[in-house]
Amino acid sequence: MSGPHDPVARVTGRVPPPAVAVDGQGDWAAAERALGVRLPEDYKQLVGAYGRGDFWGALWLRTPFGADGPFRLTAGLLDDFGPLREDFPEDYPYPLFPEPGGLLAWAGTESAAQVCWLTEGPPESWPVVIWSRDDDYERFDCGAGAFLDGLTARTLTSGLLHHRRDLAPWFDPGVPRDHVYVRLEEGALPYAERLRILREALGPTTDRGGYAHDGARQDHFAVSGTGWLLTYETAYGHQLRVAFPPADSEAARRAVLASVARAGCAVRSVATVHGTSAWAL
Repeated sequence: MSGPHDPVARVTGRVPPPAVAVDGQGDWAAAERALGVRLPEDYKQLVGAYGRGDFWGALWLRTPFGADGPFRLTAGLLDDFGPLREDFPEDYPYPLFPEPGGLLAWAGTESAAQVCWLTEGPPESWPVVIWSRDDDYERFDCGAGAFLDGLTARTLTSGLLHHRRDLAPWFDPGVPRDHVYVRLEEGALPYAERLRILREALGPTTDRGGYAHDGARQDHFAVSGTGWLLTYETAYGHQLRVAFPPADSEAARRAVLASVARAGCAVRSVATVHGTSAWAL
């Protein structure tokens, strides 16, 4: 039973879980038999609440359920890196699961680092080790739940996790998304005002950070409660990049084109970059 002193309860209170946890439910006994090890209870709670997806642009939670993919919980590190270790043993200070006390990855990062347990002792005492693609390591003497609690509370810092600590933490479920780019004419209003109108028309939205250099800008935001992710930019031409679950294609098309019209920008073209959605003007 969770309570206010339970780190997973603090994470879910701080970062709302999705309405549906993608690959969050399944046969835990079968998953543990397949791995050959019992898994920590706080990890099971995290998977049940959130499922597969992205915490704060920093960490992608793995789950043992659902279709095979790059973010499925497996005992694959030994298969993937064992041959390299034979040539460069100095880069591998830890054993790799299923070796005794080996690293078992329960999450990954946008920079391809592995977020692992060091499987020494009982599962509830397994520490977290982050292992980067440059063979840098960080150890945290806490479990997965406490690690995410510290990360999202900003009391834990890591040089191997890259995210915007000034933004409120979020979780994006790992659902398939179509990607459409809407190319725009410049319009009469300044960029900041166009961005404000776009976000107001699509709102409520949450900030996902941005980029500015030599007059070029990118601003990322999400439409709350929809799973729609947008980037308004001039960095690669004046456009609005939109990612959304395929079932939302028509709703997203209507909402985005209406917001663009309110911002005073004519649409030059619409292109499907990934997925199956074809938006008509």
